[in-house]
Amino acid sequence: MGEFVRLEVDGGIGTIRLDRPPLNALSRQMQDEIGACATEASERADVRAVVVYGGEKVFAAGADVKEMAAMSYSDIAPVARRVSACLGALAEVPKPTVAAITGYALGGGLEVALGCDRRVAGDNAKLGQPETLLGVIPGGGGTQRLARLVGAPRAKDLIYTGRFVEADEALAIGLVDAVVAPDEVYAAARSWAEQFAAGPALALAAAKRAIDGGLEVDLRSGLDLESELFAALFATEDRAIGMRSFVQDGPGKAEFSGR
Repeated sequence: MGEFVRLEVDGGIGTIRLDRPPLNALSRQMQDEIGACATEASERADVRAVVVYGGEKVFAAGADVKEMAAMSYSDIAPVARRVSACLGALAEVPKPTVAAITGYALGGGLEVALGCDRRVAGDNAKLGQPETLLGVIPGGGGTQRLARLVGAPRAKDLIYTGRFVEADEALAIGLVDAVVAPDEVYAAARSWAEQFAAGPALALAAAKRAIDGGLEVDLRSGLDLESELFAALFATEDRAIGMRSFVQDGPGKAEFSGR
């Protein structure tokens, strides 16, 4: 458990809680702690899905600009890939992940959310990549994940202008997947995650790897990856349980072991 980021586990759901008041500014220490919590969530068998939550008022309002302003090229160059890895660490978690967004999710904060499989936002949310207003560009995956999510023209508009997107527009362009009242954000995100608390963990991990990996290669290579992962699941206990349950009792009644 870090000073500003912690993993709380309950009922198969791991909540990665960002907690650096007042705005959850993502200092280097906080970035490292996000990476550490994502690794822990990946490795723990009692975590079957992950919610990332910044609290009732704000998700994360971006990098710690005061800290960054003091850095030179020689300071940032050796750690730039580490910054990207930590802010995008949720993308590497082999389990369903969802960002629960209230208030601001800006810059590095939005990049953390972009690493998740799903984003649930409060109707008070404001999202954006305003790095160009500081004379830089997103460095935690924003130029890549945002373009893949909403398309290159929209990503260019958001990144070039640095403008903030409110919840209704974010939903319309696919930047978030659901909008609810701010005090319902965590519950809505957790409700989605709870679908997978007793699910077929290895099949879910394979599905995530196939989808994400396939988007990075040509169609033929993606189909080959899918075939390999599909065949490998026939060596799992969950595959035997799921098919036996389907034959005996119909769909949706299997009690998976996660192995």
